[in-house]
Amino acid sequence: MEKLKSIRVFITGAGAPGAPGIIKSLRNVKERKIEILGGDAIPWNSVGVGLLDKIFQIPFAESPDFIEKVLKICTSEKVDVVIPLVTRELQVFALNKNLFAQNGIYISVSDPEPLEIANNKYLLMKFCRENKIPVPDFYLVHSLDEFRDAAGRLGYPAKKICFKPPVSNGLRGFRVIEDGQDRLFTLMNEKPNNIYIGFDEFISICNAAGSFPELIVMEHLPGDEYSVDVLVDNGIFLSAIPRSRDHIKMGISFVGTVTEDTEIIEYSKRVVEGLKLNGNIGLQFKRDSNGVPKIIESNPRVQGTIVLCSAAGENMVYEAVKIGIGEKPGSAKINWGLKMIRYWDELFLDINGNKVDF
Repeated sequence: MEKLKSIRVFITGAGAPGAPGIIKSLRNVKERKIEILGGDAIPWNSVGVGLLDKIFQIPFAESPDFIEKVLKICTSEKVDVVIPLVTRELQVFALNKNLFAQNGIYISVSDPEPLEIANNKYLLMKFCRENKIPVPDFYLVHSLDEFRDAAGRLGYPAKKICFKPPVSNGLRGFRVIEDGQDRLFTLMNEKPNNIYIGFDEFISICNAAGSFPELIVMEHLPGDEYSVDVLVDNGIFLSAIPRSRDHIKMGISFVGTVTEDTEIIEYSKRVVEGLKLNGNIGLQFKRDSNGVPKIIESNPRVQGTIVLCSAAGENMVYEAVKIGIGEKPGSAKINWGLKMIRYWDELFLDINGNKVDF
């Protein structure tokens, strides 16, 4: 089969924090031309305006015409591969990827059933526990009484615990229960992204709300945290690159290092093969007090900091695109130990939305 000289890729979530790194990864491909198109619900305030070849306004994933509008753009623009960056779009795309395939468009997304597990932290950890992949101790709770009971079973107050919703992204809904904090000091001296909350404070919030959200209550893992970028072709593991999350702000890695951790790589392989996932998959691990890496969640899509893998020698975004056009991904030599330091930068646009250099 003759190799395509150019590929047209459409990314969603063009205003996402990780979008510039993903676009940069595709821009750095030398062997062929890649035209990068994208969509965002608010494109005029999106960084994609200045970085993409074309940008389009698309509805939110919950909109009934989301698929219709994205498909119309992709067919008219002769898109080859769609790469979703937005978590809540994944299931919608998964349910409609055959519709896109009928129009010659590949969506880099897993099938609906494994995606439902990978997107749900409780179902993921339950799957891993059943398959002897290390996870923290955890309980799914639906009431304050169940919450108190789970906390006691996990050793609170002698041991620190944490909680999070089964379905969320970023740090939304995640808190560590830690009593004895100086709340006034925290209020006056820390920025409002503190992940700690007192036990009684949480109870008071729930009582005031008159309801209780479904939560996973789990042991707190005090060790180092890792994100893993995994490449998988319909359940066939291809590669995995762990990255230590050396400094985190607002749930995003601002300093990270690619780390050749064979134990984490093996666990990652078992997860993606066991669930038969597809494309770029993100997994997160944290070490317990004994140094054991335990899986805490999955991002079954391309992760923003995957640009560090590209810089380290393996352009996993492009490799997923190659899978989508029927080509085999190549092998790569990884520059293990490469560190990334992320910093603030600006993009300037004129009144017509054109990029202005400064």
